[in-house]
Amino acid sequence: MGAISLNSVEKTYGRGAKAVKAIHGVSAEIADGEFVVIVGPSGCGKSTLLRMVAGLEEISGGEISIGGRVVNHVEPAERDIAMVFQNYALYPHMSVYDNMAYGLKIAKVPKAEIEARVQKAAKILEIGALLERKPRQLSGGQRQRVAMGRAIVRQPQVFLFDEPLSNLDAKLRAQTRLEIQKLHGELGVTSLFVTHDQVEAMTLGQRLIVMNAGRIEQIGTPEQVYGTPATTFVAGFIGSPPMNLLAGQADSSRFTLAGATLALPVPAPRAGALTLGVRPEHVEIVASGAWPLRVQMLEMLGAERLVYGLIGELPFTLRIDGTLTPPRPGETIHLQVLPTHLHWFDAASGARVA
Repeated sequence: MGAISLNSVEKTYGRGAKAVKAIHGVSAEIADGEFVVIVGPSGCGKSTLLRMVAGLEEISGGEISIGGRVVNHVEPAERDIAMVFQNYALYPHMSVYDNMAYGLKIAKVPKAEIEARVQKAAKILEIGALLERKPRQLSGGQRQRVAMGRAIVRQPQVFLFDEPLSNLDAKLRAQTRLEIQKLHGELGVTSLFVTHDQVEAMTLGQRLIVMNAGRIEQIGTPEQVYGTPATTFVAGFIGSPPMNLLAGQADSSRFTLAGATLALPVPAPRAGALTLGVRPEHVEIVASGAWPLRVQMLEMLGAERLVYGLIGELPFTLRIDGTLTPPRPGETIHLQVLPTHLHWFDAASGARVA
């Protein structure tokens, strides 16, 4: 059983007046066999949290359990985990086979079993033809598969991935994402995956843990995090391009922001200071009326275009089909939003209101 439990986990660097708190009482439950992605911007504490689960960082408070066993003071080698790093960490003088087998040899696993495990992992990852090569003879994608193979042969309770795709180009990242999905489907091992890339998070995670400044902003499925973001931070971080966030004053079916008053398709959930969120893909261009957008710039992305402009004095992005005739910079167009695609957040706290 490889379930992971995080109970009010904290991490503080330094002491006294110079102490810096990196992780603020994080709690989460990862079920046995689940693939969970920790996602957030650089410096939010996601890798620190992963390293605490691995035992590479001491925790300052709270409790971490793996497979029902508290591991706060358990050495990394005794936690029954395998970690895949960003930099591959392969031994350059060893063959692919020896890199994958090394940990098993140290653990004095019988030679026949080592052979069987390495061959099975190589088959899963389609690197059987590379076993006699040295790391310098491999591409970046092949090296990362070897690193994953080394983790697989350990047959751990838990896989920990620390931004393993960051060094790959876009095409290899997409291929390796598919390989990791296939790998989890075949092995079913509990996996915790850290990334700052929301595309990786949305495509890989059965659930996401969205972190910001050492705190969890939201835990949920990709659909939940995308469809009903819990805070303005999540709304602005998940989605490419991110959700449009307009700060203003709500009064029944009107919303007043800097330089404009917008008619709402349904009344706001309450009067007063609110932030209105609208995703770029949930807006359509209409002939007249509705919300005026002064077009500033366009980006052609093949199947779609992004239109950047201003509603009043606030920036707003619109996504349109790439086959449509685009508006021109300097032109004013009119937008319509469906009532079901309005998101409301508290102006002060950023928490979701409706």
